Amino acid sequence: MLENARRKADAVAAGSALTIGCDTDVALGGRLLGKPGDAEQAGGFLRELSGMTHEVLSGLVIAGPGDRMRSGVARSEVTFRRLEDEDVTRYLASGEWRERAGGYAVQGLGATLVARVEGDVSNVIGLPVRLLLKLAPELAPGFFPA
Repeated sequence: MLENARRKADAVAAGSALTIGCDTDVALGGRLLGKPGDAEQAGGFLRELSGMTHEVLSGLVIAGPGDRMRSGVARSEVTFRRLEDEDVTRYLASGEWRERAGGYAVQGLGATLVARVEGDVSNVIGLPVRLLLKLAPELAPGFFPA
């Protein structure tokens, strides 16, 4: 994740502007799920996540002027409620699973799959705002005490 975030930041860094790269993945039982390739794989992910707690990890890289770079990894825990077959079928039909780590998006219909989020929900959405402001406090002066 962190390396992918670094590549994303490097791909657009102009050398004089602040550039942010982020990559998010879902880990269950020590295995990274990635993005499902099709609806069948997405359904398999959702069934695996059903009733389970998993980690959402985001690598964040901030590249600034003069080759300055800051990076970190955010971690949140998400617990899915027990899903019925019709829950999975309905969610897959929505198409929201496409291009989503773990095959779901908590900021949309995927919120109905989730029982609990521990940690920064913005991390689960895909941009860990707390980590961003910690790495680049100049983005929100006064947000973090000195």
